[in-house]
Amino acid sequence: MDFSSLISEEKIKKAYKNGEFENLPGFGKPLPKDKFAAVPAELRMAFRVLSNAGYNVEEDQLKQELLSIEDLLRACREDEERNRLQTKYREKLMRLNKLMENRRKNNTSSFIKYQQKIESEFWRK
Repeated sequence: MDFSSLISEEKIKKAYKNGEFENLPGFGKPLPKDKFAAVPAELRMAFRVLSNAGYNVEEDQLKQELLSIEDLLRACREDEERNRLQTKYREKLMRLNKLMENRRKNNTSSFIKYQQKIESEFWRK
C-alpha cells in the first residue's frame, strides 16, 4: 500500500469508530443496482459521463430505428408488410415520446432550482 492509501484507510477507520457512518441515509441497505452493469467495464465510465450530460443512448437508437423504418416504408410495396412496419414505427415513436416526456420532467422549475442549489453547494466547498 502506498502512503495515501494508508492515510485514507486510517481516516475511514477513525470515522467508523466515531460512528460517523451510522446515521447516513441508506445505512444497512443494499446499494442501488448500477444501470450500466451490462456495459463492458472499459466503456462504463464513458456511458456515465454521457448519461450525466443528458445523452440518452436508447433515445438515439430509437431515432435511428425510426429513420430506418421510414426508409423501409417508402420502399415497401406490399400491404401486409407496410402494416407491420407502420405498427413497428408507432411502437418506436411511442417509446421515443415517453423518453422525451421523462426528460422534460427533469427540466421543470423545481428541478432547476434543486440543480442550482446542488451546484452552489458543490462549488462552495
